[in-house]
Amino acid sequence: MTRFGMVMDVTKCNGCYNCFISCKDEYCGNEHKGYSAALPMTGQTFLTVVEKERGQYPKVKVDYVAHLCQQCDAMPCGNGHPDAVYMRDDGIVIIDPKKAAGLKDIVGRCPYRVITWNEEKEVAQKCTMCAHLLDDGWKEPRCVESCPTGALVFGDLDDPNSDISKLVKSAKTEQLANYKLGEKVCYVGLPKEFIAGAVVFGDKDECAKDVDVILESEGKTVAATKTDGFGDFEFEGLAAPTQYQVRVVAAGYDPKAVDVKLYKSVNLGDIVL
Repeated sequence: MTRFGMVMDVTKCNGCYNCFISCKDEYCGNEHKGYSAALPMTGQTFLTVVEKERGQYPKVKVDYVAHLCQQCDAMPCGNGHPDAVYMRDDGIVIIDPKKAAGLKDIVGRCPYRVITWNEEKEVAQKCTMCAHLLDDGWKEPRCVESCPTGALVFGDLDDPNSDISKLVKSAKTEQLANYKLGEKVCYVGLPKEFIAGAVVFGDKDECAKDVDVILESEGKTVAATKTDGFGDFEFEGLAAPTQYQVRVVAAGYDPKAVDVKLYKSVNLGDIVL
């Protein structure tokens, strides 16, 4: 049996907002009977692109993460309203636009905050994974179809030969949050914190190339790298808050250590040997 899902590879997203625009184009002012009421032109959306900026000048990164209905098996949005919110045989969760009329409490039941209230139609609304198009023979939702970088992948999670199934098995996918609701939307490369910096040979006043930089936590080595041709180094994908120590070791120089209590991504600046 088909079980539709979606994976977003954050590392491939360039923030073009095509997914957001195509979703608005499909639903704003357009009613899809049995699937969703028409969205107003402003104030509501089924998909939001959240921009996350990390680091400190000049070591700054920007990532884009699409927030949309996670199509949870547990369906907390439907608690108390089994007729108004239901799951199709293909795993897509639908808020019935007629049976859910007036049930504003549905909005607050979503821990991901991706259900909105249509004041004009007086109904809660969310992403339907373009179920009306899938039923009409489309292979993927509008957001996926319009993504130019392949950051969004849609398909049958239970089909071992599908692209999404292979991606889930081969890549380190994770959930947007640790709610454990049986979410059928997952992510690759969700932005974590990083530590960056540069090493300089003080006696030569030049960039320290190929110097060993070791990252430790609680006396154990977490990662190790070498500086590049500009003396730069970086440790990505770090947990926070965590206490780290960055050690720099170069032949002929006294080692240097910098303690870092990591709450958010940080640039240590120049470490002079």
